Amino acid sequence: MAKRDQLQARAHELIAAVGARPTMQRTRVLAEVMRERDDVTAQELHGRLRGRGERMGLATVYRTLGLLAGEGVIDALSHHPGELCYRWCGDEHHHHLVCSQCHRVIEVRECELDSWLDRLSADHGFVATGHRLEVAGVCEGCRAA
Repeated sequence: MAKRDQLQARAHELIAAVGARPTMQRTRVLAEVMRERDDVTAQELHGRLRGRGERMGLATVYRTLGLLAGEGVIDALSHHPGELCYRWCGDEHHHHLVCSQCHRVIEVRECELDSWLDRLSADHGFVATGHRLEVAGVCEGCRAA
């Protein structure tokens, strides 16, 4: 099976696993996000799909990305001014280091925030049920350029 077909099959499985209907358009959008090394905006993704001859509206891409992010299939990152960026990361707890110049995304699996958040939450009569962290900065490659 070709890599493209494998990605589409995996995308189909992931969408179905969260109880959403794995339509052809949703499957193609997710497979395209899965191909991305770092992250992608809806506009960029739409342009790539259209460039390959896919007949899909921009609104469909936005709706699909919103659905997939809402179901936890992909992550939505807010480092791009005025627009969310999307990334397929898997389901393990992690955080992101995001380069504000080249948009490189580094997943950080180590997390030592739980005890700090528990203490902070208790101090304010709050119960933390989860957290996400996105750190903006400049990667080594961009600093060297």
